[in-house]
Amino acid sequence: MTHSPAPPEVSPTGSAWQELLPPMSAHEAALEANRCLYCYDAPCMQACPTHIDIPTFIRKISTQNLRGSARTILEANFLGGTCARVCPVQELCEGACVLGADHQPIAIGRLQRYAVDHYHEYSQERGLAMFVPGAPSGKSVAVVGSGPAGISAAAELAKAGHAVTLLEKRELAGGLSTYGIVTLREPIKVAQREVEAVRALGVQVQTGRELTGAAELDILLAEHDAVFLGLGLGAVPAMGIPGEEHLLDGLEFIEAAKLNPHGLKPGRRTLVIGAGNTAIDAATMACRAGAEVTMVYRRSEREMTAYRHEYDFALHEGIAFTFLTQPIAVLTEGGRVTGLKCVRMALGTPDASGRARPEPVQGSEFVIECETVIRAIGQEKPALAELLGLELEGGYIRVNADLQTSLPRVWAGGDGVRVRGSASTVMAVQDGKIAAAAIGAALGSGGGRVQLKPEVPAEVRQLALYTEAHPEAPHA
Repeated sequence: MTHSPAPPEVSPTGSAWQELLPPMSAHEAALEANRCLYCYDAPCMQACPTHIDIPTFIRKISTQNLRGSARTILEANFLGGTCARVCPVQELCEGACVLGADHQPIAIGRLQRYAVDHYHEYSQERGLAMFVPGAPSGKSVAVVGSGPAGISAAAELAKAGHAVTLLEKRELAGGLSTYGIVTLREPIKVAQREVEAVRALGVQVQTGRELTGAAELDILLAEHDAVFLGLGLGAVPAMGIPGEEHLLDGLEFIEAAKLNPHGLKPGRRTLVIGAGNTAIDAATMACRAGAEVTMVYRRSEREMTAYRHEYDFALHEGIAFTFLTQPIAVLTEGGRVTGLKCVRMALGTPDASGRARPEPVQGSEFVIECETVIRAIGQEKPALAELLGLELEGGYIRVNADLQTSLPRVWAGGDGVRVRGSASTVMAVQDGKIAAAAIGAALGSGGGRVQLKPEVPAEVRQLALYTEAHPEAPHA
């Protein structure tokens, strides 16, 4: 089955590489904020993995208290600027909005971006900081990996007064936010300002530092009181088909698209193997670079791992889909790709993932002509975890409810432990918070389990909203 929409009217230069949604104006933000019902025990807040007090931050926007709004956001989610852009809000906070059934849900993500961006611009101009390091605890923690989980953990630990060293193997810190999220969703400057914010808390960010084995972990444990591992996942797995050496790695393609979008030159006819969110990102960038893009997926539309809104976005971009199609060889002439040999598939009984198992249809081989093929079929489980001597669960790092690993004084979070749930930036941020609280408790410096569902008495919430709206009124 092939779905081929009309090609998009998008130039591969200029606005093609800008963020998809423009920033809200002050007028737009005020109008949208005033649509909010400020629900008590708001379902949007319960749907947010980091449990940002969404009604309160929106209310503060409506009263033009943007610094206060940003504080409400960043106290719960240090990477509020990133999450405002990349969170699947349609599935989380906005999906839970009570106005969604009969009206348009509140644009929570865009309002969050508006408040956090305003704060960062304001603070940069005036040299102000939202948070300061806590009183020194005399304890030190090493955080390995500067992705969302690592930065979140480092920030919370520094606010608690611990000396934190954040290690990153790449040239730039920021992990997935810097290298793996396309510019259309998050520019590099957004990721880097969050790195600078964690530096402002006194965190020592060391780039070019890679953890490669158990001996180095032992050194970190000798130098620090605790270690947090935010390792993420591995490379795109091999497919094991003839000609595979001619496939482009989906993650490397996205990285190239982010660091140098104007240097991106895919073939006129480009295929993307896979149907997850990363595959759609790779396909989108190829499409905006001028290619005719088709995504090849061995199952049907129903089994896609991409969010429905991502699929709809790809169709709107003009990306075609070929379902029930399994690549079996990359065809080349003189070292150049000329096509992808495939076989038709039929769906059988469910496999371990619960999705229908694709089975080849005998004698159904065919060729899709192309010049470029991008492999984006997910990521391998964290291979480093086994080298570090960590116990695994389904190939992922085994952790308890406090995200402590099988090794003493070692915690972990992010995609590398995601056997616990779906992988996402916002879940990684929450992991960092939970682990930081647990580390603080273990080091005897306060902390404790992160409150997962904030409960605010109705009278307290109502009083806070009233005094926010009526600052001139006397109150205790």
